[in-house]
Amino acid sequence: MRKLTLVIISYLLWFLLVWPFDPVTGELRMQSTVVGIVVALFVGLYMGDRIPKQIGVGTVLRRIFWIIVYVPYFSWYVILANLDVVYRVIHPEMPIHPGIVRVKTGLKSPAGRTMLANSITLTPGTLTVDITDDGYLYIHWINVKARDVEGATEHIVGRFEKMIRRMFE
Repeated sequence: MRKLTLVIISYLLWFLLVWPFDPVTGELRMQSTVVGIVVALFVGLYMGDRIPKQIGVGTVLRRIFWIIVYVPYFSWYVILANLDVVYRVIHPEMPIHPGIVRVKTGLKSPAGRTMLANSITLTPGTLTVDITDDGYLYIHWINVKARDVEGATEHIVGRFEKMIRRMFE
């Protein structure tokens, strides 16, 4: 059942991303449709066993909701970080204070930690260097504002961790 569900979700996602209708005639492109079905079957058959058994429809819907909420939230912080980096680059004195700081996360799931690390890395001015098993991340920060774990965690991790916890834990 998990494999079939994954095949259907994969095909629907592919269908929405590719939209296999000819824009002029409105006809369905059979070649694109067949490729989508083959790829969805491949994904479902080979990746279906990786989906945990205990995940229900409510959990999936909750995660989808929080992902939809997270995308504009994350995008806003990426825009702010871009503006900050641009300011530092064009400023005559180039006011940067780079360094590597250690931050602590309370996220337990590997997927949640990975999402947090990727969110930090995709935000200009920060780069995740390492993740430890005990919940610490080492971050290269273009403008270190706090060297202690608590202060750096509040500045870097605090804005993302709450939403990521709702998605993955």
